[in-house]
Amino acid sequence: MTHPHPHPHPAPPPATAPTPSRAAPFGRALCAMVTPFTPTGALDLDGAQRLADHLLAAGCDGLVLSGTTGESPTTTDAEKTELVRAVRAAVGDRVPLVAGVGTADTRHTVGLALAAEKAGADGVLVVSPYYSRPPQDALEAHFREVADGCGLPVMLYDIPGRTGTRIEPETVIRLSEHPRIVAVKDCSYDLLGTQKVLARTGLASYAGCDEQNLALYAVGAAGYISTVANVAPARLRAVLDAFDTGDTARAARLQQRALTLIEPMMAADLPGTVTAKALLNLLGLPAGPVRAPLREAGPEALDTLREAYERFTAESLP
Repeated sequence: MTHPHPHPHPAPPPATAPTPSRAAPFGRALCAMVTPFTPTGALDLDGAQRLADHLLAAGCDGLVLSGTTGESPTTTDAEKTELVRAVRAAVGDRVPLVAGVGTADTRHTVGLALAAEKAGADGVLVVSPYYSRPPQDALEAHFREVADGCGLPVMLYDIPGRTGTRIEPETVIRLSEHPRIVAVKDCSYDLLGTQKVLARTGLASYAGCDEQNLALYAVGAAGYISTVANVAPARLRAVLDAFDTGDTARAARLQQRALTLIEPMMAADLPGTVTAKALLNLLGLPAGPVRAPLREAGPEALDTLREAYERFTAESLP
């Protein structure tokens, strides 16, 4: 099947950072973009286009739509497709777009993947089916059926803390033999398992937890898919750029400094979607409210986030 939007070349890194040799089919510095809503809770397509443009200008070389941060559990199938179409129209072929299509239902997931393909996505992000907790053979069959059912490259999404089911390393290794399964978003918190997959497959691994961006990149990951990049894209990308120039000590300092924002955004009691939208709203960027059952950040959390953001961005890069 020929896809109407061939994979664009990722935006080149700054001149001081040579292009890394590792395979990065969807770019290196990807943002797990929030899905902007209007004040009444409707899908804000204009806001999504403006936010996507802003993120590209600030250094993101790939976008993931309708992932966890994009509130995929509470957007409709039609909204997911409209979002891909609108963002594709805004960014053209400047960067790859990966559409989250994973559900707890294999047939539903295949349908969403086909819709994302028609809307202009360059790849699909497929999370493990949640709640039903399928065994590994059923999990493998699920991913193969999705990969067989559409013409787009597939990124597996391993986040057992949310789905209840790990995609075991041996399962990932077997799935890597499928020609359309090309990447994995890694939220497993299993450094040994990650390294086994990197050593035994050609899959592009993307760090899915911001505190692990540099650690996984250092052992061969392709890059990251970041929630924090919604509000600090250039400073997160600087970590990878420093590493690529061979200045690993600077990369470590930059990653450690990023914890100033990563911790209150990602390790507090609030989900990253809530904290990212709270900061985007404070910055005057498109975001809007979250959808129930999520709730807005309260005044105390807002103060903490504001202070952390101001402290982080006020510091010059070491």
